[in-house]
Amino acid sequence: MGIVRIPFMTGLVFALLLLSSCGPDYIFEETHEISEAGWAWSDTVNYTFEIPDTSTIYNLHLVVDHKDYFPNQNTYVRLKLAFPDGQRTNEQLSLQLADGIGTWLANCRGEDCSLDIPIQEGAFFDQAGTYTLTLEQFSRTEVLEGISALTFAIEKYVD
Repeated sequence: MGIVRIPFMTGLVFALLLLSSCGPDYIFEETHEISEAGWAWSDTVNYTFEIPDTSTIYNLHLVVDHKDYFPNQNTYVRLKLAFPDGQRTNEQLSLQLADGIGTWLANCRGEDCSLDIPIQEGAFFDQAGTYTLTLEQFSRTEVLEGISALTFAIEKYVD
């Protein structure tokens, strides 16, 4: 039996398709760009998503895109979740962007950095229906400069 030769471009396309199919199994993913002028206290970011199945377990991610000149190693946000039945929760979360000596935890290319922060692993939703997650910046600075985008993603939990 002879050696099968695959043309370079065919092999490259096949490899790219194979790699792209191995990513997370997101049921929801949405990005909101933040103005270059900064993220003000009054600028809320809303994500509306559907949860059809209450028996599924999920991982919740927040991807923070920031500039390498961001002045803080962390920043605080408020997370407000509105449930399908009208209930609401409100919690404060510190987004750790750098370690204790100021090294970015993110992947940086030039001045653009991106960090995937797992905000809850093994989450479940006890109501099927439409949820809305609202993010508010909650730092000491009224207008926070250096955050360029926020992506919220929900991934099916895999053991």
